[in-house]
Amino acid sequence: MIVVTGATGTVGSKVVGGLRERGAAVRALVRDTDAARGTWDEGVELAAADFADPASLDAALAGADAVYLLVAVHPEMGTHERNVIDAAVRTGRRPHIVLHAAAGIEQRPKGVRFVAAHVAGHDHLAASGLPWTVLAPNGFHQNFLGMAQAVRGGALALPGGTGAVSYVDARDVADAAVRVLTTDGHQGATYTLTGPAALTHDEIAAVLATAVGTPVAYTAVAPEAALAGMLGAGWDAWRAEGMVELYGLYAAGRAAAVSSDVEKLTRRPARSFAEFVAEHAQLFA
Repeated sequence: MIVVTGATGTVGSKVVGGLRERGAAVRALVRDTDAARGTWDEGVELAAADFADPASLDAALAGADAVYLLVAVHPEMGTHERNVIDAAVRTGRRPHIVLHAAAGIEQRPKGVRFVAAHVAGHDHLAASGLPWTVLAPNGFHQNFLGMAQAVRGGALALPGGTGAVSYVDARDVADAAVRVLTTDGHQGATYTLTGPAALTHDEIAAVLATAVGTPVAYTAVAPEAALAGMLGAGWDAWRAEGMVELYGLYAAGRAAAVSSDVEKLTRRPARSFAEFVAEHAQLFA
């Protein structure tokens, strides 16, 4: 039995689907089973649980042989990861925990709250005595779908400076996760999941311009202005500040490393950003 947390999200939903394609027994951990019903085939078991409720996690992880541990960005995300790990320990079965973290976790960057939460989760996992693997993806190609309206207007404005980022396709992350969850030989490994190249946001704008058919200009927004814009758009302060911190990492060029781990795990090349944009050309154009 493989339990997938964050099962309805961008990556988690694809992990559940990929596991079912391989014939694995899957339990999807969700907040609302009624809302999730019909998302996958009837062979997927649904379990309602709350990351802040240890009793619900105990029930959801009962009988688990492996757990894909993915939590949403949240002020308590580090605690949520620890709660799932502790529940896995309480099963007494020593399930294999595959932690969905973030690229750069091994470097332990300072001042980036999202990564710091994963570092704390990883440390807790390593001390738990459970078998573990870490998947550490970079930012997703899919993040740009939310910017499609601005791109259609010829603009890409982000606080990314001039740094290059090796963005990765969320589908590649899910495929890598399915491989790790269904094959042996991954315990104690940290896999950094990136696309095949690191692109500056100027280069990303040029790729998007091809899809739009008109120029797209990248503007490197100052961190303070970016934060004000997010807050004005209704973002909560913790998440908005965290995003600015993350883009500061990008701007400093600390997310530019390219890894071959996607190809190593999936046995095919990672999808490029140009391929992703071509698939979604109608949305961007």
